[in-house]
Amino acid sequence: MTPPLQVVWFKRDLRVEDHRPLALAARAGPVLPLYIVEPGLWAQPDASGRQWAFASECLEELATRLDPLGQPLCVEVGEAVDVLGRIHDRFGIATLWSHEETGNGWTYARDLAVSAWARKAGIRWREERQFGVIRRLKSRNGWAQAWDRDMSQPVTPPPRELVPLGGDWPRRPPSAQDLGLAPDPCPHRQPGGRTEGLRVLESFLSGRGRDYRKDMSSPLTAFASSSLLSPHLAWGTVSMREVAQATWARQRELRTSSAPDAGRWRGSLSSFSGRQHWHCHFMQKLEDEPRIEFENLHRAYDGVRPDVSDPDRLEAWRQGRTGYPFLDACMRALDAHGWINFRMRAMLMSFASYHLWLPWRDSGLHLARKFVDYEPGIHWPQVQMQSGTTGINTLRIYNPVKQGHDQDPEGAFVRAWIPELATVPDAFIHEPWRWEGAAGLAYPPPIVDNAGAMRAARETLHALRRDRSHKGAARAIVNKHGSRKTSMPRAEGGRRTRVRPADQVQLSLDFG
Repeated sequence: MTPPLQVVWFKRDLRVEDHRPLALAARAGPVLPLYIVEPGLWAQPDASGRQWAFASECLEELATRLDPLGQPLCVEVGEAVDVLGRIHDRFGIATLWSHEETGNGWTYARDLAVSAWARKAGIRWREERQFGVIRRLKSRNGWAQAWDRDMSQPVTPPPRELVPLGGDWPRRPPSAQDLGLAPDPCPHRQPGGRTEGLRVLESFLSGRGRDYRKDMSSPLTAFASSSLLSPHLAWGTVSMREVAQATWARQRELRTSSAPDAGRWRGSLSSFSGRQHWHCHFMQKLEDEPRIEFENLHRAYDGVRPDVSDPDRLEAWRQGRTGYPFLDACMRALDAHGWINFRMRAMLMSFASYHLWLPWRDSGLHLARKFVDYEPGIHWPQVQMQSGTTGINTLRIYNPVKQGHDQDPEGAFVRAWIPELATVPDAFIHEPWRWEGAAGLAYPPPIVDNAGAMRAARETLHALRRDRSHKGAARAIVNKHGSRKTSMPRAEGGRRTRVRPADQVQLSLDFG
């Protein structure tokens, strides 16, 4: 008779390397590697076909890496409690293993249900930390140092073998159509899987990342110079520990390098290493306060924006037809790639929240669906930060015309994504409504007045912030969620570099 199973529940950690639950489970007994395709999760308004396409490719490679270990990946379709219940009834589960997850509200409720089921069934559920996020954190003091220590731990090797369980385990994931996901073409989407994740990491650290610090702000250069690791971190094909340690190793090489571009490399990798901290810093916010996926972090902003979006404004923004060329080009590029760089994400969100005065939940959901690298713990705190509802961050109202001139001075990016503007002279490419031939364009005029919309938003929110009651709640938010000044770890091989608190710098909605 087969001993009770050690079930390893893969979630957004689709790898066997640096997978502590898998390694520990293999020491405890026969292991069933399990991935549950949950129809309820994929029916949520932040889920999309492009995300499932990436995840499916990651699952395919995970299966090929598990096969040689002796026990294939089991892919079940159903809700987690039901699937686990069936496995327990048939085989008996000794321990359920997984990584901790800082997901959306649906996965939070699901984990509560699984926890209650496991207690009732007498099954121990062991969750291991995947990122630098600390569950049930009491204080942010010392958080960055804890991150450094955690990322400095040795990478956990995969088990040498798994005891074959025998039997015919389901292995084929359903299609997007099977899950009821709408068609979601994304022609330039990054491919999924660990092999691709490692290739992207190596190419960044050895070549593409040299000008990361300088090039990451403009979409003209960011598609080549950004790390592009965010979908692989979001789906767990590579671990944050692997990325951090590879970065530190490269920094140690550069410390003594006499290459002409060594200084540019050192500056870029210092910025990159800092953003690894900020990645987990923002996830910690949602871990500590899950309600911020749905409610204003600072409740003084309740009712400031309408509860329901203006449908025409929301649809124009979604389609990239607001009449602001650089903004629209960014939305169309995002639609085709499933990724765009941090500053442009912030601008897209800012325009929806300030210029169009849309409730951030509606526009935030649209962006979530478009991002292959959607990470709820980063996305929702950043959505609120870019919408001015945290109560503690400086209001950053992006001017889409100025951003166009700054980031795309010759209009090359705009022309690549908005062919309707092919005949517009360079001098008017970011403000085509000022051109005498604008009436003949198959492109809309500005949906709102730029200066007027910015001024109205700024005046409304600044007036609210001057209220005395606003400050007390803001202080409490800083105490709970604000980053503490810290330094980069010495493990990178050099003197420490002072880093500004994450809430005071312009950051990405993704990892970058």
